[in-house]
Amino acid sequence: MTAVCLMFRGTAIFALVPLFLLSFCERTQPDASPAHHPPFDAAYLLLSPAEMASLPLAIRFEAPMGAEQGALTYNAQPFRVTRHLGDDLNGIGGWNSDLGDPVYAAATGKVIYAGWPSDGWGNMVVLAHRVPDAAAPEGWRVYQAVYAHLDKIQVKHSDVVPRGTPLGTVGTAGGKYLAHLHFEIRESRAVYPGPGYSDFPLDRVSPATFQKERGKSGDSVVQKAPERVIP
Repeated sequence: MTAVCLMFRGTAIFALVPLFLLSFCERTQPDASPAHHPPFDAAYLLLSPAEMASLPLAIRFEAPMGAEQGALTYNAQPFRVTRHLGDDLNGIGGWNSDLGDPVYAAATGKVIYAGWPSDGWGNMVVLAHRVPDAAAPEGWRVYQAVYAHLDKIQVKHSDVVPRGTPLGTVGTAGGKYLAHLHFEIRESRAVYPGPGYSDFPLDRVSPATFQKERGKSGDSVVQKAPERVIP
């Protein structure tokens, strides 16, 4: 038997409820997510040392949409603007003009997650990379690239993909948003969906800065949002 606080017309009542009844209630709670998309709860799955050491080395990072340097795209909501933990990349036509456009691997990496973690995220692909860093004890650090709100996923877990491989297509998270790609870079060995907004940067870094430092000739890979001209 266990004590449970029940609400009856706004009044809290403590009652003794058999454990088997609690267990039954938990199993029969309605699932808010679609039946074919069970909620993702990794409970902080961690990449093992062996898994990290076997990740492909990623030396160069490019834009995940448009051309290699992000042509024909713009950053609609940059990192840390309104507490945002990534970059929201759009096609230059805005609205849903980029729905179904290809999303590419920004760098060579390994797929450590591919699925629908929640309705807020929609379809998500996460690639893990070993990125050279002379200041790190091993000579490299593990970073993850997150591609979210996808319409379709074209890779599967454990795939090793070269830079530029199509991972999926730009989507709306099942109609929750206008079409765009939510793109994050994380320095982490934990495999988890996490929040898209926070008062703190957590384990995220600026995708635009990260790509600029590791892109071709150091060129900027994400363009500014188009300015509205008022006559």
